[in-house]
Amino acid sequence: MEFKRCVRCGCFFMADNDVCCNCQSKDRMDISKLNSILDETSFNSVQDLSIESGININNLNRFIANNQISGIDNISL
Repeated sequence: MEFKRCVRCGCFFMADNDVCCNCQSKDRMDISKLNSILDETSFNSVQDLSIESGININNLNRFIANNQISGIDNISL
């Protein structure tokens, strides 16, 4: 395990993940929300998806980079 800074909230923690244990549940909720939104609607940009979902663009880009959400083939980064 490493001493890291959470990419979501900025707190320091010990783990192998990029986010602290408090933010892991927030990430799971956001990813679930995104997957359901993307199943219903298509978006042209990450900014549009951020506005519609209420999820920060930095978190969206992190989810996309880590292949954590599906249905984003047509979204421009």
